[in-house]
Order: sequence, then structure tokens, then C-alpha cells
Amino acid sequence: MDKKIIKNNFSRYAHLYDQYSDIQEEIGRELIGKVTSDGFRNILELGCGTGNFTRLLRNKFRQARLKALDISPEMIAICRRKLADEDLELVIGDAEKLNLHGRFDLIISNTTLQWFLDLEGALAKYAGCLRKGGAIVFSTFGPKTFRELDWALKSLFKGAAVPAAFFAPREKLEEMLRDNFGTFQLFEKAHREKFSSLKDLLLKIKYSGIRGNGLGRREFFSQRSLKRVEEIYLERFRSISVTYQVFYCQGVK
Repeated sequence: MDKKIIKNNFSRYAHLYDQYSDIQEEIGRELIGKVTSDGFRNILELGCGTGNFTRLLRNKFRQARLKALDISPEMIAICRRKLADEDLELVIGDAEKLNLHGRFDLIISNTTLQWFLDLEGALAKYAGCLRKGGAIVFSTFGPKTFRELDWALKSLFKGAAVPAAFFAPREKLEEMLRDNFGTFQLFEKAHREKFSSLKDLLLKIKYSGIRGNGLGRREFFSQRSLKRVEEIYLERFRSISVTYQVFYCQGVK
């Protein structure tokens, strides 16, 4: 993955993100429902985007000091306008590289960590930023996300793969959590979504930032190729539907 390309994709379409991020919002509502303690007083959110999950955090933890960061200045600008009346600190920066000062009770992230280049190193870093008994809670997409599209592309193009194919699998996530935290939990759930056409699916991937570096070579997306991929997709799956493999993770220091 190329972090610069990912940043540019999110920034370029930040103004459209909220129109296409319903799955991320659904996952976010489920994620925050898994945070059962209300005693957190110093919270760090990684990858706040346009602030939809940040608002859930602010509403749930009214008394907490909340710092939210994102790699995209355009995303932060929208978040700042959206939450202008809320008491929080917004930071532009790469969550993998930023020097984090202080100790947090909770580090939390919704559908962001799959874009990290060194997730193992990042989790070790965050463990060092937690107070004793503090927790990291996050949702992340797994490698079976968009497996239907991946199958259709591979059927037509040799070497094709969706970006999600390179996300960390369950076994690797469990290993990283085990290595860095005293206790951990991991829950897996499949979220599903149906589209009226392959074009609508590709627009969703483009404008919600899920495409990462992109879906592949230019020839994948000629009109002729798109038509054939859609035909293959429908022959195999009967509809243009996709699966999002989502891991809900928690580690306690």
C-alpha cells in the first residue's frame, strides 16, 4: 500500500464521503456499543475522518478529554465544521508516525487500521501510550472484504486483486493483540450490501476511500471490461452484492 495515494484519495473525495460511508457508520455504531465502560477520561481517536464516529464518542463520553486525528486535512476541516460546538482537539497527522504524548485511558478507531503499513509496530506503540488498565478498541476490515468483486476480477484478469486482499487476517490480528496486551478479544462479523449495478459499487468504493491504492490496471475499467465483469458477477452471485469482513478488536494493557 502507498500511504500517499491513500491520503490523496481520502482528501480528494472528502466532500462526498458522508454520502457513501453508510457501512462505516453502521460499523461505528456497533463498535461504540462494545465499549461498555464509561470511566474513560482521556481518549484518542485514530482516523476520525469527517467526524461521524467522533460525534458518537463525544456524546458517549461527555466528561472525557478527546483528541481526534486524521491524515487528511480535508477530512479534518469537515470534522471541525461539523463539530464546531464540541469540546475536542483535532490533529492532522499520520497515526503511525505521529509522536503521541501523555497517557490515554482509551485509544479507539473505526475502520482505519487496515491502511497501516506496520500495524504490528503501531499496536506496540499504542500499548506504550495507554495507562495501566487502559484499552485499545478498534474495527478493521479483513482480507475477505469485497471477496465477490475479487473473484469476478480474477475470473477475467490474471493477477487482479482488490486492496482488501492484503489486509491482516484474523490469525495475524490475534497474534498482534496477544503480543502487546494483557488480555484481548476479537469478534468477527460479516456486513453485507447490495447495489443496483457494478458501476454503483465502484462509485461507493471510490468515494468512500475503500479502494486504497486503486483497484488495478486501467484496462480493468474500459466499458467492455466493466460489462463483462458485471456479467461474470451476476452469473456467479445472482446480484451485485458485497461482503465486508469486519473484525472488532479490544486489547487491555
